[in-house]
This record gives sequence, C-alpha cells and structure tokens, in this order.
Amino acid sequence: MASCKIIYGTAWKRERTTALVVSAVLNGFRAIDTAAQLKHYREDLVGEALRILQMEHNIKREDLFVQTKYTSIGGQDHSQPLPYNPSDSVAKQVESSVMQSLANLGTSYVDSVLLHSPLDTMPHTLAAWRALMALQDSGKVKEIGICNTYDVRILKMLEEGSGRRVQIVQNRWFEGNYWDQDVCRYCRENDIQYQSFWTLSGSPNLLADASIQTIARAKGYTPAQVLFRLAQLHGITPLSGTTNERHMKEDADVENVDIRLEDENDGQVKAAVDDIRKLVWRL
Repeated sequence: MASCKIIYGTAWKRERTTALVVSAVLNGFRAIDTAAQLKHYREDLVGEALRILQMEHNIKREDLFVQTKYTSIGGQDHSQPLPYNPSDSVAKQVESSVMQSLANLGTSYVDSVLLHSPLDTMPHTLAAWRALMALQDSGKVKEIGICNTYDVRILKMLEEGSGRRVQIVQNRWFEGNYWDQDVCRYCRENDIQYQSFWTLSGSPNLLADASIQTIARAKGYTPAQVLFRLAQLHGITPLSGTTNERHMKEDADVENVDIRLEDENDGQVKAAVDDIRKLVWRL
C-alpha cells in the first residue's frame, strides 16, 4: 500500500473521472478517493483508470492507496442503480456495497472503506461499523473509518460498542466549522488518520490571510501549497480534487514544501506560521 499524505478526490468528475485519475497519478498522486454512490462518483471509471495505469504506465495496484465508501440509502440517488438491495439489513448492504466496489475497481481488496456518514440511528451505525470490521478481518479491506462525523462522542461510541477504534475520519475542514478542532484533536491524540475535504475551497479567507501570503512569498510557494503543508504538519491528510495538471503537480509535491513549525530561521516566516497555528489549531 502506498503512503497516503495527500489524496486525489474524484467526486463530481463524472465522465472525466478516468482521464483525471490517470493524470493525477502520472503527476504524482498515489492515493485515490471514491465511493459506491453514482450520485456524485463514478467508481467504475476509477477502476478503468487503475487498469490503464497498470497496463500502459506500469503503475501497479499495490503501489496505490485506493479508498471507497459505503453510502446509506439516504445519500443515494434512487433513480440510478444502487450497490445493494435497500431492503436488506444494514450489514448485508455494507457487504454488498463493498463487493460491488471491488468489482467496479477491478481489485481484490481496497486500502480503505469509510461509512459515508453516520446512519439514521446509532444502532444502525454500529451495525454498519461491525460489517466493515468483518470485511477488514477477511482481508478485503485494509483500513476502516467514517466520514462527516463532527461529534467526538460518535467516534467514542463506535469504539465502545464494537471494541475497535475508528482508523480514519474524513470531514469537512474549513473556516465554517472552525476547522473541526475537537475532532482533529481527538484524532491526533488517538492515532486516527484525519482526512480533510473543502480544505481550500472552504477557507477562502484563510488562503487570503496575510500570514499565509507572507509564508508563500518568502518561501516561493503558492498559498494553496502553504495551507496543504501546514495541514500535513498538523497530522491532516488533505484531499485535492483539482482538474488542473499544474495544480496536480504542485499538490502532489506538497510533502516536500519546506515549512517548519519549530526551527524556522526566518523570523517573519516563523511569526506567520505561529499566527496560523493559533488561529486554526489554537496552539
């Protein structure tokens, strides 16, 4: 499994999904996010991209991190084919969804499967979580987690009710929810990978902040690269859904952006980094 420091997001790519995933990987991405939800994703076209990457570019499946999701019936478009029978139990729905994902992706396993959100009740959410646990135990899924969960109590209840800790949380991380500070902190303290979406589009004021601009100018990076790198340095794995090849290259290379939290020699940059840390992480 490839290391996962930044992830290419495939939501809303529709018929362009295959070409964009191929381009993202050729420009440096090694992690891909999708879902068994035709409303917003084309998981089958991600699978076609994986085939092209292996056959035409010698990029093997095992060198990529591939993540998908189980989406409950409330998040599905009922006018399109569903990945499960909605009359089945929650556990059976999860199993059917993951089996459909494996077929769509053309792979024998996925690196991660997430619940797209908590279900309508906590018992149903626990049932779905236990189904993911069974799939993890079978080897078909390597890691399991949940999206769109902004209450730490839900993460705790999943662990207490099942005996297994959530391994990945994927949430909106943006100025509108004060960068999800409570859940981010809980993930850092409990060795849970926190994946962020809306990282750039949801924080236009932060991107335009004088401190971000100062760091970008002094270091020769874009404001987007600065924000992505600061997020990484605080234990966050951002998603990028860019369709621009230049931005793909810039985003995939963010891990190599030279920004330091503690031993920065440039006093102006250090002050700017400290200002952002106080604003976003309350550090």
